[in-house]
Amino acid sequence: MKRIMGIDYGDARTGVALSDLLCTLVGTTAVVPSRNREKALADLVRIAKENEVGTIVVGLPRNMDGSEGPRAELCREFAGILGDATGLPVVMWDERRTTVEAHNILSQHNYHGQKRKNTVDAVAASLILEGYLNSINRK
Repeated sequence: MKRIMGIDYGDARTGVALSDLLCTLVGTTAVVPSRNREKALADLVRIAKENEVGTIVVGLPRNMDGSEGPRAELCREFAGILGDATGLPVVMWDERRTTVEAHNILSQHNYHGQKRKNTVDAVAASLILEGYLNSINRK
């Protein structure tokens, strides 16, 4: 089997989460600087290759009413570019409230300040991936 990679795309940092080989659990996480989009893209392509990823799941930031705004459009555009660069299928996944949940999780574990800033995107990516894995494993 091939791993699944979850992405929480952001302007400054992009969170990355990788599944285990059975695609049942979130394994490792990382954060890729994304101010330079081309470098971020190259880093994500490298991570996908090195970890034998078969599918990429990109968080889709919807509004609470389910509508999509400018941020969702940016994520869809990035997902398309990432799919072209890797040659892998890309799935968009509703990420409503993942960043809020990530902040709550980090607060419960006393992650504050710079430590939190450097971790929240990886935690959000793991929540996106976890939601997707749960949905495919229920089927």
